[in-house]
Amino acid sequence: MQSPAPGPSAGGPAAAGGTAADYRQAIRFTPWGPPLLTHWCVWIEPASGAGPQAWLESRWLSAVDQALASWTALLPITRVDEPERAHLQLLRRRPPRRAEANGRLRASHGRAELTVLEVQRQGRWRLEPSLRVLISPDQRQEAIQATALHELGHGFGLWGHSPDAADAMAAVPGARPVLQLTARDRATLDWLRRHPSPFGQPLGSPPPAGADGRP
Repeated sequence: MQSPAPGPSAGGPAAAGGTAADYRQAIRFTPWGPPLLTHWCVWIEPASGAGPQAWLESRWLSAVDQALASWTALLPITRVDEPERAHLQLLRRRPPRRAEANGRLRASHGRAELTVLEVQRQGRWRLEPSLRVLISPDQRQEAIQATALHELGHGFGLWGHSPDAADAMAAVPGARPVLQLTARDRATLDWLRRHPSPFGQPLGSPPPAGADGRP
């Protein structure tokens, strides 16, 4: 079963109580709570290794690998070889244009799309987040890495934006691509992971004390 879930501009109530050390006040939850898992499986679209676009594919793959490494340092993430085994699929393609309120179509180089699934594992039905992260290859390598770093942040639960252009999860990027997570990015993720979440738990079971097992 699939249920559409809100992205960064829609959804559950915004969390409150932010401080200058993070931007928790900007983070939104799904109607079920924060879309977190204790362990993530990620699939990255491989490069073909042949043809006139091979060097572009290789450049894209190198950039998104570096972006994922930044998140792997903070989260339990396993790379998988089969896309159907992944909670998050990282795809090499330009996102389709999105209609704005004024009717204009807005282009972007990256997008994270969240769907909430009910899946059966070990004989029990569970809620799981399912992510498609689209990263366009039509950018400079540093820009691809920065875009992937940002969109993966949404994929791993940071559905919101920092008001500070120096952060990887900034609403508006600065003049130079942000290639590493800042202290504010890490603090916001740490705050988020302390929240109870029903995702990954058997349906009907109480959520754990903390999304990553901490009280």
